[in-house]
Amino acid sequence: MSAKIYDLGAGFWSIRGSFIKNSIIDIGGQSALIKLASGRFVFLDSYTLTGEVRQQVMSLTNNGQDVEAVLNIHPFHTVHCAQMAKDFPQATFYGSRRHLEQVPEINWAKDLVESDAVAARYTELEFSLPKGIYYIAPDDAVHAGSLLVYHPASQSIYVDDTFEIPPSKLLNALQPTLGLHPTTKQALKDEANAGQQYCDWASNLAHKWRDVRYFCGAHSGLVGFGEGEFESALVSIIDGARAELEDS
Repeated sequence: MSAKIYDLGAGFWSIRGSFIKNSIIDIGGQSALIKLASGRFVFLDSYTLTGEVRQQVMSLTNNGQDVEAVLNIHPFHTVHCAQMAKDFPQATFYGSRRHLEQVPEINWAKDLVESDAVAARYTELEFSLPKGIYYIAPDDAVHAGSLLVYHPASQSIYVDDTFEIPPSKLLNALQPTLGLHPTTKQALKDEANAGQQYCDWASNLAHKWRDVRYFCGAHSGLVGFGEGEFESALVSIIDGARAELEDS
């Protein structure tokens, strides 16, 4: 899969890339470039930029000099961080505790990416950390937890793993739907009402970010939603999963 960049408007570019799992299958990867009100830029997630995508990014960002930060929002997406730090040495790198442990050669910011301090620093973005499930699960195979980001100006939601577009729907953008990451049940915290906490969080998020138009998923592609479709799709999937998750 060759990398591509999509201009979603209002200063948001979705970067779709490749990620080969187990040396066999390309499950895809993503990053995003966002232009701030200051005229400077931030990335969501790290990705090794090459070819035409790299050229376009460098053209937009004054050869990279206007990139002020990289926000690495998924604790288990660490493969491209070191290269991104080499490509944008002047940028501040934010990550989770696991990023700091897995890629110690980077001069990580003191504030963790999921902190209130980072959210306050980038007011063009809205952040939401799932409740009821682990952000960094004890089992390295459980990746349902991630920091979700919404860019109201472009109506774009950026999601690593927590929600996904089922493969059968990728070819039918007219009727997009949503699914939960397959490890969601395993990601539930060992505490009372964890399932209810997660479902209530997701339902509230559907209403709060009801204006989502573009869904950028790490491994399930970029799809568009019509007015009200994101809200109804997320509410529907949570309503369908609530009984199983709350009984866990």
